[in-house]
Amino acid sequence: MNDELPARLVIFDGVCGLCDRSVQFFLDHDARGSLRFTAMQGETAQRVYARHPELANLESVAFIERSGEGPDAEERVYVRSKAVFAIARHLDGAPSALRLFSFIPQRIADAGYDMIAATRYAIFGKLEACRIPSPEVRSRFLP
Repeated sequence: MNDELPARLVIFDGVCGLCDRSVQFFLDHDARGSLRFTAMQGETAQRVYARHPELANLESVAFIERSGEGPDAEERVYVRSKAVFAIARHLDGAPSALRLFSFIPQRIADAGYDMIAATRYAIFGKLEACRIPSPEVRSRFLP
């Protein structure tokens, strides 16, 4: 399997109701189709974790952004609130304004992220399995 990742990859919890809704939100506000997605339970995420051991056992959204092509491409890894702010840079319209909150100190932003993450299953539910994407967006999801 090719080890090259797409230019912008969102790794999300495939059984989390909040994460599922977030991915739908990202899809709705990414008119250019620049974001690609994979569930943290999938094989693409496992390949990313092998390349970036700091992500092992991560229970957070992660965003991998590549610059350049081939073996010299640089991969920047964002997690938790930084991932959300980095993803927002690629959204269209008003949702892109989320990136404006990146001025909040990371410690505070991550504390807010962690509070939401700790209650995400209780509030938004847990899916039985990863949702199968619709045919219109299936090509944007990696295994």
